[in-house]
Amino acid sequence: MKAAVVSLFPEILEAALGVGIVGRAKREGRFQCAIESPRDHAEDARRTIDDRPFGGGPGMVMMAEPLRRAVAAAKTATLPTAPVILLTPQGERFDQRAALRLARTPGFVLVAARYEGADERFAQSVVDYELSVGDYVLSGGEPAALAVLDAVVRLLPGAVGNPASTAEDSFADALLDHPHYTRPERDSHGAPPHVLLSGDHAAIARWRRREALARTWRRRPDLLLDRDLAATDRAMLADLFRQAALA
Repeated sequence: MKAAVVSLFPEILEAALGVGIVGRAKREGRFQCAIESPRDHAEDARRTIDDRPFGGGPGMVMMAEPLRRAVAAAKTATLPTAPVILLTPQGERFDQRAALRLARTPGFVLVAARYEGADERFAQSVVDYELSVGDYVLSGGEPAALAVLDAVVRLLPGAVGNPASTAEDSFADALLDHPHYTRPERDSHGAPPHVLLSGDHAAIARWRRREALARTWRRRPDLLLDRDLAATDRAMLADLFRQAALA
């Protein structure tokens, strides 16, 4: 996969993209990431990339032309047909399904805006779609870009040592993950559920599924709305409802 990020602060991205799963994927050639700064594509000697907003108001707005040129350079470094994604609170909510869609593409360009955002004419002329990593405001799009890249890269073939890890992640099946335990078998706060030590793989699978459903129902019931659940899942949820009513 070939990706690129348009950012005013390449050093933030370069440091984070060199470690962990993403760093290993880069070193093994599974993932490439170019970084383009709009300042390198400014039109004046002062490398100006922002100006005051028309109509007044606080803050500064990133100018369209340096961003357009940076995106063009990023596409040259990655893929000429790569979709351009603007990271903004106004965008579509980024979730695991969006990560899967991007992981199946040959590449993409992320635009990490700053200040009050980008000139709307840039979005209208260059951007293919917008993504939001949540309902909050960041100082810039770099943390959002890193979140998107990390979520996508770990889904690439071979990026994670055990492929089952990504299949069992939270949201991989639109559910939250089940609880996890490891050594020591007992500590000052007790022991793991006995079933996990039983060696009965079918029973362990049932316990994990039930716990995933229970955790989703208690913490994120919205994920269960309009979801076509299997009969076994519906039976587990019905049992959970009955136990809650009796409690």
